[in-house]
Amino acid sequence: MMQIKIHNTLSGQKELFSPINPKEVRMYNCGPTVYYFAHIGNMRAYVFADILRKTLEYFDYRVKQVINITDVGHLVDDGDAGDDKVESTAKKEGKSATEIARFYEKAYLADLIDLNISTENTIFPRATEHIGEQIEIIKILLEKGFAYQTSDGIYFDTSKFEGYGKLGNINISEQKEGARVEKNSEKINSTDFALWKFSPKADSGQPARLQEWPSPWGRGFPGWHIECSAMSRKYLDQPFDIHTGGIDHIPVHHNNEIAQSECAFDAPLANYWLHNAFITVEGEKMSKSLSNTYTISDLKQRKIHPLSFRHWLLSGHYRSPMNFTWDSVLGSQKALEKLVFEFSNLPNNETDEDTINQLKEFVSDDLNTPKTLALLHEAFGQKKSQKTISEIDKVLGLNIAKLANEVASDIPDHIQDLKKERDLVRHNKNWQKSDELRKEIEREGFVLEDKENDSIIKKTLSSLI
Repeated sequence: MMQIKIHNTLSGQKELFSPINPKEVRMYNCGPTVYYFAHIGNMRAYVFADILRKTLEYFDYRVKQVINITDVGHLVDDGDAGDDKVESTAKKEGKSATEIARFYEKAYLADLIDLNISTENTIFPRATEHIGEQIEIIKILLEKGFAYQTSDGIYFDTSKFEGYGKLGNINISEQKEGARVEKNSEKINSTDFALWKFSPKADSGQPARLQEWPSPWGRGFPGWHIECSAMSRKYLDQPFDIHTGGIDHIPVHHNNEIAQSECAFDAPLANYWLHNAFITVEGEKMSKSLSNTYTISDLKQRKIHPLSFRHWLLSGHYRSPMNFTWDSVLGSQKALEKLVFEFSNLPNNETDEDTINQLKEFVSDDLNTPKTLALLHEAFGQKKSQKTISEIDKVLGLNIAKLANEVASDIPDHIQDLKKERDLVRHNKNWQKSDELRKEIEREGFVLEDKENDSIIKKTLSSLI
């Protein structure tokens, strides 16, 4: 088995990957908070995790994958202040928290399908369905002296964990000296974080929250970070092999997961931590105020096929920032469409071993998708076999063979009639009429490829949306 090298945020270095079980990899990917649609920056994390999964499977590992669904406890502010994101949306829309969470969870899962992200046998545990497991860990942390109670909840004492901030080498020395936080003067350290928050009392006597549970310390709800420790341990044990997420998770969320898990169970949480970089849009940070938090649905409305966006993402390394522009993703669509149209013209002979050896070399080197994507385009240019292309696509996940079949199938009768008419006038060298019919066909979302005595008609990728 070829050795895989991955960049471990924990060490800050590229390391040889060595799973706990030689035949199985246990992987946890930080999932969505289901209060709104995931934007394209969010979805980069799942395409990256999918490339990792496909690479591991390509090298014959079984992958046990968990992607959590955060449907409670993620407050507007990472410092445990503000409204619960799911509850806030529910109140605005006049719906229950469960209705909101399930709606946006369904939308997220649909995005995964659109982007050809593997979900077979993936576990999607919900935070609300694992309250008991979270309470048990909090009990352990209190018993061991790593947590304390304030008037508004149970907090983890980060000064008790010597390794706090080790992920990403975060400098938190000033905060750990005991600085107070204006938002919560009862915190011992500014970096302390909520394990359990008590429900506020409503003036009406009715519950102030839509989601709350009994606990040994009072009614309330779990903090954001504890769900990942509880659910990863339940489904993957501790330690497990790989934990992934966006770089925004490093300073707070992932360091908090490490702290509570290691202190509760005296073992590392995960051996390898991988993080993807951000996407900017037209050179600016994604922001609702700038109206540039585009979603997969937004791409589809602009006739961008989701797999064209995946192609664009793979043109950059997962640890490199990328700048999204409509022109760049349209360019990716044209490039992918060219490959899809050409696929059926390739020979169907044996796999080219030299190309596959290059594939293995590139993807085993910290998931180098830019080189792998270039290899794919090169293989088309050199007229490599369909089998060779499909082998590369096992890792890239662009679904080229499937798209090639879709663009060539189910052409409507009226379009076929226009094609036949054009073939006839072209045969008679009536070039003006031939051009008019070509434009008419293209306006309907189809593309013509002229052969010597005939033409082939195909759908565009945008027409498949």
